[in-house]
Amino acid sequence: MFSVIENIHKYSQSGRDKVSLSFDRILLLSILAGFFIAFAAATSSTAAFGIQDAGLARLVTGLIFPFGLGMVMLCGAEIFTGNCLIIIPVLERTVKLKNMLCNWPKVYLFNLVGAMLIAAACVFIGQLDSGDGALAVYTIRIAAAKCTLPFAGAIVSGILCNILVCTAIISSLSTTDNVGKIAGAYIPVAFFVICGFEHSIANMYYIPAGLFAMMRPDYAALALDAGLDVSGLTLGAFFLRNLLPVTLGNMIGGVGFGTLMWRSYSKSK
Repeated sequence: MFSVIENIHKYSQSGRDKVSLSFDRILLLSILAGFFIAFAAATSSTAAFGIQDAGLARLVTGLIFPFGLGMVMLCGAEIFTGNCLIIIPVLERTVKLKNMLCNWPKVYLFNLVGAMLIAAACVFIGQLDSGDGALAVYTIRIAAAKCTLPFAGAIVSGILCNILVCTAIISSLSTTDNVGKIAGAYIPVAFFVICGFEHSIANMYYIPAGLFAMMRPDYAALALDAGLDVSGLTLGAFFLRNLLPVTLGNMIGGVGFGTLMWRSYSKSK
């Protein structure tokens, strides 16, 4: 295993590589990350929708979802929440602040494209038909709940989430073998999922999947029959009531964690 100091140094090198990627590579690798996180969200929802006990459903979701981040890391995909750690080479003055701020919106936008493509595919090919449409109702319920979170609560939840996501990324650097990388990342991500903290890229699947499901009359009818309040499930709420505060929280959590790691373990200290 590598020491934490070595992990920070390794990520600093990785951050320099990330900001030097060409536009087409950022586009493709960011869409790929959106795919992986959306696949993880879709799979965990499919596994958990029929479980009546809320705690057990959270546990099952938490056991499955972390493999999405594992695929992101093993395939070298680009994910916005992880790239908040580029603050480490910025603090070391090996990457310019403007280069980090240029990288973030591109990765974020193409993560959104990738996640929404999977959400649309799952809805319109009928993947949500599972359980005679119960999976569709479950998906709409999750989306509606996320669109009604208190603004401040969503920010704090986003902070807590990305502290754990960035912990997972740093932990994954402790070894060179693939099993070790996934194991290092697994527990922190499972923690944030089980606790229900908010991850902006995962929400790029969860909420659009609910929005797309409401566009299908059969799914919409099932949601209304189930007594769901979907009045808050709108495109505006998706961006303003969820993505905006959650993204701010993710940025604060990721940058704060990266700064803490740099301050504690940088060779210059």
